[in-house]
Amino acid sequence: MVTLKEVLNFSKEELKNLCNELNEKIKKTKEIGAYIEQFSDEELKISKEGTIPIAIKNNINVAGSEITCCSNILKGYIAPYNATVIENLHKNGAGAFGRTNMDEFAMGSSTESSCYGKTLNPNDFSTIPGGSSGGSAAAVAAKIAVAALGTDTGGSIRQPASYCGVVGMKPTYGRVSRYGIIAYGSSLDQCGPIAQNVEDAALLYDMIAGYDEKDSTSANIEYQKVAPNLNPNQKFTIAVIDNFIDEASDEIKKAFNETVEKLVSFGHKIIHTKLLDTKKLVSSYYIVATAEASANLARFDGIRYGNRDKSAKNLESIYKKTRSKGFGSEVKKRIMLGNFVLSSGYYDAYYIKAQKIRHLIQNEFDEIFNEADLILAPVAPTVAPKFGSFRSSLEMYLSDIYTISINLAGIPAISVPVAKNSDGLPIGLQLIANKFEEQKLFDGALNLEKIIKEGK
Repeated sequence: MVTLKEVLNFSKEELKNLCNELNEKIKKTKEIGAYIEQFSDEELKISKEGTIPIAIKNNINVAGSEITCCSNILKGYIAPYNATVIENLHKNGAGAFGRTNMDEFAMGSSTESSCYGKTLNPNDFSTIPGGSSGGSAAAVAAKIAVAALGTDTGGSIRQPASYCGVVGMKPTYGRVSRYGIIAYGSSLDQCGPIAQNVEDAALLYDMIAGYDEKDSTSANIEYQKVAPNLNPNQKFTIAVIDNFIDEASDEIKKAFNETVEKLVSFGHKIIHTKLLDTKKLVSSYYIVATAEASANLARFDGIRYGNRDKSAKNLESIYKKTRSKGFGSEVKKRIMLGNFVLSSGYYDAYYIKAQKIRHLIQNEFDEIFNEADLILAPVAPTVAPKFGSFRSSLEMYLSDIYTISINLAGIPAISVPVAKNSDGLPIGLQLIANKFEEQKLFDGALNLEKIIKEGK
């Protein structure tokens, strides 16, 4: 598969041929379930403009096409406008090539809860691709997408990137507009790139990043492009969070320790530190995220958007029946949990306490970045699990222990493949930077990618 960097120099005819080749490959790899649909030439405007094809997660508005968040409750809903990230792609000669599969309303870590069926991991069809951006990561890993956009609320770009063996990056909160992206957790969500390599991820990030007056959470600060200034040789002080490693499997620990040794041998300085107990991180995240989800998903009621239950006799039964039949079990579970933690008598005990822990996490990261340029951490405690491995929602939630703190703190991170286990499954590690230090993050990631390639 050609890289995004190479595609940027394609002629209109070459772009048209590339899209045709991708469509043929997608037909032959339908069993992976990465895509929900491909857009026509007219929608992509290939024949008119020569558009760079980018795969788009199914919670990002593309005007005139169906957007469902892979939920039955939104079947038939047509996006009335483009998300800002789509508009930004257009400004940079790129566009939406097709919609990728995801966990319903981005609530999951395996891309199994989609109303369209599950997505398979291209490295091993018996394993999950991760979630919730599993379709985007699988499409890039299967080489049926040049690059893709995903969203990350608690690790939903980085974890599937790690499981599938590609690069996935979550920007600083506020750096990429959320306008036109259907919200899960409004104070946590960020859209970001999934790509074949670090440089491609930087190029796609540059296409979508920047201030947007339509998004009240967008950071109104100067944006300087990252890709033209990439430096793969810069040396960094890199922190290792010791108590994070304790939760990892032996094969993740081995890959992590070997990577640390390689970083030291290439001139980087490693320091050791600690962060809050991972159990506190999980508890805080799932209280904040579900509280915000319960508020955001209240709008999907059968009145304003998507499907409505036809058997309902009155307004109350419309709400109850539409939501009961339209939402999947995991989404309903998180809505109920969110309503509970926001309810009278529990708001102070749960939600306020979770927000206090969130501030502690932010303060601890600030202290670490006073001494270090970057942090190195696992992305997930294991390689991609087999389908059906999560026996409960709690087990699935615990697979996010290394990623959720980054969203709570609003800082950027990037997953880079560093090794494979004995079964050939990819292992990714993440680099984490301070707020708005994406240049440093991509430089460190490019350096890590170079070290891994030279070490093989």
